[in-house]
Amino acid sequence: MKCCDIMELLDRLAPACLACGWDNPGLLAGRSRKEVRKLLLTVDVDDETVKRAIEGGADMIISHHPLIFKAIKRVTDEDFIGRRLVSMLQADICCFAMHTNYDAAPGCMADIAAGRLGIAGGRPLEETGEENGAVAGIGKVGELAEPVCGPELAVRVREAFHLPRVLVYGEELYKKEPVTTAAVCPGSGGSVIEAAIKAGAQALVTGDISHHEGIDAAARGLMIIDAGHYGLEHVFMDHVEGWLAGQLPAGVEIEKMPVRFPTAVV
Repeated sequence: MKCCDIMELLDRLAPACLACGWDNPGLLAGRSRKEVRKLLLTVDVDDETVKRAIEGGADMIISHHPLIFKAIKRVTDEDFIGRRLVSMLQADICCFAMHTNYDAAPGCMADIAAGRLGIAGGRPLEETGEENGAVAGIGKVGELAEPVCGPELAVRVREAFHLPRVLVYGEELYKKEPVTTAAVCPGSGGSVIEAAIKAGAQALVTGDISHHEGIDAAARGLMIIDAGHYGLEHVFMDHVEGWLAGQLPAGVEIEKMPVRFPTAVV
């Protein structure tokens, strides 16, 4: 199956038209007509991913985060992004990203995260378009099927995403009062704090929250559970693997990078 055919399949799952204007999803390196017999799924195209793709004989890397995000003026081995691109091109490996289009598409990142946390129904925190009659967008906010107090919700997040730890801002807000309305935004969610508050959320589950964002949100009654940027988004690999398994011919192999949290508590 050719790379362009796989790209067409993936666009059905998460149409590129749903991506934010500042994003850079799609084919970022390689030949669109290349014959693909082995895929490697990953969140980030880091050095370990490139090494595994080359050594394992992968023909195409499918990532969540784009390897090329900002404009670059040259591709050489003199910087880490250039080295990865040179290595992949030398090995004839295609590199394809599904970023905010996957975040926003119905049934993808936001819906998966909301489902794991028990957010029933709900609506996007930030609408980016419409797909098959359903509103698409970044994040999700809605009622919890089983309301819990704040500390219990933090434990639920940690267990649902198999995390080593979470950070909580405003834990004292809902120690006795249950959280009934929650929001989730996998990845970096500082920009949706206002939307979560406006939507009536008592808690926001996300990542990359700064000190001042966290304490300021708590002062306004919004508990924040910071699960890390990678912490919620590693579900990308299992979901895309399962979806592609039902779409690809038997001759195409799918491999995933192991879940590896980029931070450690010492």
